[in-house]
Amino acid sequence: MNQHPGTLGRKLGMTQYFEEDGTKRRVTVIEAAAFVVGKRTIETDGYSALIVGLGERKEKHTNKPMGGFYKKAGVTPKHHLKEFRLSADVVAEYEIGAKIELDKVFEVGQIIDVRAKSRGCGFSGVVRRYGFKGQITTHGTHEYRRHGGSIGTNMTPGRTLKGVKMPGQYGNKQISVLNLKVARIIPEEDLLLVDGGVPGAANGIVVIRGAIKKMGGRPKAK
Repeated sequence: MNQHPGTLGRKLGMTQYFEEDGTKRRVTVIEAAAFVVGKRTIETDGYSALIVGLGERKEKHTNKPMGGFYKKAGVTPKHHLKEFRLSADVVAEYEIGAKIELDKVFEVGQIIDVRAKSRGCGFSGVVRRYGFKGQITTHGTHEYRRHGGSIGTNMTPGRTLKGVKMPGQYGNKQISVLNLKVARIIPEEDLLLVDGGVPGAANGIVVIRGAIKKMGGRPKAK
């Protein structure tokens, strides 16, 4: 379990900058100005977590149950919410309404995981969706060059099995990219620069947290 909360952010796009030694770094810029809007405790919920919100929402666009939740917490309605499970000690450090400070949660060089919805590409065939080779383009092949081939079996079991790769919706689904590195933090502008690419289009919502797998983590103190 992470000992530091994650945060919600909005992908602004990609850019590049140069290090002092002239090395060019391609980074994704994420604006992360999230606030704590609620808590889960072991006494009342059976587990401990922080509820983080991002983006202001008008009260008239908030349903009554959520409106009551925000009113009780004493915070303004948010567009996006996300729970981050943490130890009870970490949850106790944060007050409802507090801002998630990037320079206190993340460090330059830290390894993180980013989760976001990929860009939708509509209905696509198997060549684009899964990278199928397709059929040969000579020897009488007619209107079958980009087909996926056989999808069924013989008499037994006499049906198409589940999970066969076929044409369909491509993209527009949640994707996690693991073990990205924090390249730079600009706390006064709530900006987090991450090495490499992040799923989704510009202005998409991303979830950022410390890496789960043991492939880096927070840099060791010297």
